[in-house]
Amino acid sequence: MHILLVMGAVHNHTSHAPAGADVSRMIPRMIAAAAILAAFFVVELTTALLINSIALLADAGHMLTDVVAVFMGLAAVVLARRGSSSPARTYGWHRAEVFTAVANAVLLIGVALFILYEAVDRLRETPAVPGMPMIVVALAGLVANFVVAMLLRSHSEGSLAVKGAYMEVVADTVGSFGVLIAGVVTVTTRWPYADVVVAVLVALWVAPRALSLARAALRILSESSPSHIDVSELRTALGSVDGVTDVHDLHVWTLAPGKDMVTAHLTSGGELTTVLREARALLYDRGLKHATVQVELPEDARYCAANL
Repeated sequence: MHILLVMGAVHNHTSHAPAGADVSRMIPRMIAAAAILAAFFVVELTTALLINSIALLADAGHMLTDVVAVFMGLAAVVLARRGSSSPARTYGWHRAEVFTAVANAVLLIGVALFILYEAVDRLRETPAVPGMPMIVVALAGLVANFVVAMLLRSHSEGSLAVKGAYMEVVADTVGSFGVLIAGVVTVTTRWPYADVVVAVLVALWVAPRALSLARAALRILSESSPSHIDVSELRTALGSVDGVTDVHDLHVWTLAPGKDMVTAHLTSGGELTTVLREARALLYDRGLKHATVQVELPEDARYCAANL
């Protein structure tokens, strides 16, 4: 039995971990962000309990998810950088940040549902809430969120865990604006429902963003093809490589944000080395820099595993 297989891989010959320089900047920034958020959470929660403000409580709950998100994101980044020498973890810990994003989304949705429940309950008997403390705390919250957002923004596109934390901070900034407005309305008009209305709006603002984050993470965990890759077009392009007669076992998935993977089997009666070189170049040009391509003769294709 003679089987001729030519195996090729497109690699950038670097570790799967984030670039060292980027991580060196990312980790201190995330630690600083977590410290700022944790300190302000204590201030906001204490004030919310003292003045009985559900809007502040909603924002404090969201702030808590910010703290947790940054800590979990930090852990995910450190794990991805550390990698793994275990034969059982050939891809290291890159999926840690994806699991982190799912946990963040679940936490956000839980907070939103709790605030909605509390807000509806308060409609029966709305307590008097002083507006001035809300204004002061909201202004401080805006400053804290702005600083943290600036710390995380530059790294939010390269890591789903950092992106989740960044999204939560941005959403929390909207919550702080809401609390500020509620405080101003309370001070100027004495309208008793401003606090409750803002709490509901904050919850409704958070929920869709949490669902979006969850969908992005679950898409990776389910090994769906990346949304920016047209698999049908990719199959056609590979099939158009001179000498290729069939494309099968084509799989495209995402290991972690920014790390798309592809495997493909090509049947060809032409010069296999040339076919392999052209196929690899085609994948590289489409941003698929971690690819494994197998080229086989027509008479040997029957030995290939059944297509998935």
